Amino acid sequence: MISNKDRSNYFGASDTKYIVGNWKTKTFEKWWLTKLGIHQNNFSNDSTLAGTYYEHKILDALNISGLEKDKQIIIGRLRVNLDGNTSTKIYEVKTYKYTSGFELSKHRDYINQVQVQMYSSGIHCAEIDAYGLIKEDYTNYFNEIDLDRLSKHEIEYDESFINDIYLPRLNYLTYCIENGLMPKEEECITS
Repeated sequence: MISNKDRSNYFGASDTKYIVGNWKTKTFEKWWLTKLGIHQNNFSNDSTLAGTYYEHKILDALNISGLEKDKQIIIGRLRVNLDGNTSTKIYEVKTYKYTSGFELSKHRDYINQVQVQMYSSGIHCAEIDAYGLIKEDYTNYFNEIDLDRLSKHEIEYDESFINDIYLPRLNYLTYCIENGLMPKEEECITS
């Protein structure tokens, strides 16, 4: 569970969707201003709050020996927070509205986020643990975890994604943030 909400000057694994996405949008511009410390994003709603408050309970329900929670890894401007990990595996918790279902194929952003977690930690084995929240979970954060609403999704490490797409963009954005520049996608060289 992240306590420091300041997102400026560092790139997190959850920022991967912006790093590898389209830089010519208002959404990217707003995100970039947050990285520069000019804009603050304090968005929260019932879904984000429930996800935050249930994260540790879900990890506890997995009953994993040697599980470490909330490990932070800093490599230059990359600051990655792991929900949970052992020495051999990363556990990324995602919550969703149970009645909507969860299809990993619709969440490429989650997969890319976990790729960056595996890269930064050196732990090249990971799973996304998706937990379906019901109506009562959004108003009471003390409900027990129902293992029937938990699904596990193994993620394979994609070295090509990291080396050919992610790292060139991260390196260019690091240069831009250190020099107070607005990134231009056409200036970023990727393989």
